[in-house]
Amino acid sequence: MFAFDFTCSAIGKSLARYLTRPSARYRAPSTVDPEQLRAALQPGDVLLVEGNTKLSTAIKYLTQSTWSHAALYIGQIRGIAGDDAEPKVLIEADVIEGVRAIPLSLYSGMHTRICRPVGLTDAERRQVIDFAVASIGNKYDLKNVIDLARYLLPTPPVPTRWRRAMLYLGSGEPTRAICSTLIAQAFQSVRYPILPIKDTQTEEPVGYQAPKGPIFRKRHYSLFAPRDFDISPYFAVVKPSLDDAFDFHGLRWVDDKQVPVAQGTVLRPGRQSRGPVEKGGTKQ
Repeated sequence: MFAFDFTCSAIGKSLARYLTRPSARYRAPSTVDPEQLRAALQPGDVLLVEGNTKLSTAIKYLTQSTWSHAALYIGQIRGIAGDDAEPKVLIEADVIEGVRAIPLSLYSGMHTRICRPVGLTDAERRQVIDFAVASIGNKYDLKNVIDLARYLLPTPPVPTRWRRAMLYLGSGEPTRAICSTLIAQAFQSVRYPILPIKDTQTEEPVGYQAPKGPIFRKRHYSLFAPRDFDISPYFAVVKPSLDDAFDFHGLRWVDDKQVPVAQGTVLRPGRQSRGPVEKGGTKQ
C-alpha cells in the first residue's frame, strides 16, 4: 500500500509540473487594472482566476465555467512577509507548492473576479482567515491531479451531467487540499453559506418555535469548485472599475480610422478589416 501511494505521489508530481505550464495558445484577458484590483480587495474576499494552464483547461471544461482557480484575500498579516517588501496577501492551494501565501502580483494581468461574503462580523472574518493561515504548508491532493489529467482530450467523452462529479475523486485526506475546498472549509468553519442544501426532511419537535425561513444543511467541502463562489447567492460580485463612481461619459475614445488593427492594415469608416494586406491589396 505504501509503495502504491508513493507511486501515485510521484506520478502526480510529474503530471503537476506538466499541467501547470502555461498554454502557448491561450491568453486570459485582463479586465481590471492591477492597482484598481488591489484597492478594491478586502480581507475575506475570494479572488477567482481564469488560468491559462493545461490544468486550468480541464477544470474549466469540467465545471463549464470561466474560473479555474480561487484564492482567499487575507490582507497584510503580521508574520507573513513577502520578498522585496511585497506583502503576501493571498492564500491558495498550489498544485506543486501546496497551501501557500502569495503576493497579488502573481495574478497581475490575468482575468479575475472578486466575490465578497456579506454580513460577516470582524471576529468571523478573522476566523475564516485564521483557518486558511493555519493550513499553510498542507499539500495539494495529487490524486485529484491524476484524475483531472484524464479529461484533457480536446473533447473528452464525458456527459455534461457527470462532468462536475469528475472533480471529486481526490483522496479526501484532511491535510490535503485543492483551491476551492480549502476556501469552502474556511467559510464553513463559521457556518457561512456558499451553496447550502435546503433540508426538507427535518421535523421540528412539537411546541418548538423554529426561526422563520428554510433550514439548511452544509454541502461537503469537497464538492465545491471555483465557480461556486461566483454563482453563490451569498457572495457579492465586486467590479473594481465601478467602485470609483464610474461615469462612462468621462471615457476617452479614439476614432476607429486612426487605430491600426494589424501590421499593414488600417480600419476605414464603413469597412471591416479582413486581416493584414500587402501593398497590392492581397491578403498575407
